[in-house]
Amino acid sequence: MADLINYEGKRVLIVGGATGMGAAAAQKAAELGAHTIVMDIAEVSYEHGQYINVNLVEQASVDAAVEAVDGPVHVVLACAGVADGTRNLMLINFTSQRHLVEGLIRSGKLGRGGSVCFISSAAGMGWLNNLEQVKDFLDTPDWDTAAAWIDEHEGTDTYTFSKQAVNAYVAVQAFPLLRKGIRANAIMPGPTDTPLARANADLWLGFGSGYREAADVPTLVPEQMGNTMLFLGSDAASGISGISLLVDQGHTSASLVDVWDDPFVKVMAGIMEFDPAMFGMDE
Repeated sequence: MADLINYEGKRVLIVGGATGMGAAAAQKAAELGAHTIVMDIAEVSYEHGQYINVNLVEQASVDAAVEAVDGPVHVVLACAGVADGTRNLMLINFTSQRHLVEGLIRSGKLGRGGSVCFISSAAGMGWLNNLEQVKDFLDTPDWDTAAAWIDEHEGTDTYTFSKQAVNAYVAVQAFPLLRKGIRANAIMPGPTDTPLARANADLWLGFGSGYREAADVPTLVPEQMGNTMLFLGSDAASGISGISLLVDQGHTSASLVDVWDDPFVKVMAGIMEFDPAMFGMDE
């Protein structure tokens, strides 16, 4: 089994790898023998192979980053993400990373035998209930039309919609990419102790705290997400593609089947309407 998760001789590209889950994944990949290529707008403080500075809100910067990759890539981990309230959120969380992955494929740097894993979120689990709109967005063929679509559709430059787009993208692209020999998956983390989560601690780390307390489990950490991404990118997961995998200690599943009472999970899943009174809020 160890051979199936062996990254010796593999080249792993991590987008958004300076901190958080991306940094954890990059460092573990290196421990497993990979040559790491880290892309971020921030400097990287740990040992790595190649560093490429990239600004994910500028197409020219993303195109230059693809060009700068110094060889073939076997695994792409698309880890960049920002919270609601950040300008150009959809460009950062989805559009730029889709553009980058497709640029790597067009250039031949990501080819047969390769795999891609995005970071989505439990917040995007309701994508099937919004599939018509999300697929309409995914039909945009390039950077400019995608950006224009977001500008024209109120309420879509949001964290939740970006994660719905990720989940739908890996499902929509599973077959066409597989025909090229490339697998695509995503993880949907539950609350995880990252710098981004700490900056939004009341909402992001408060969510599910009662479940974790009752189950006597700690808050998830970036290494758990990095490990899961590397599993999905490895030969051990060679039969898995088109999946957005929940990594949340069972919180969502327990809530959906009423083993644990958390109606907000059902709201996120799109099977219950949001009722402010239910959560002690005023209309």
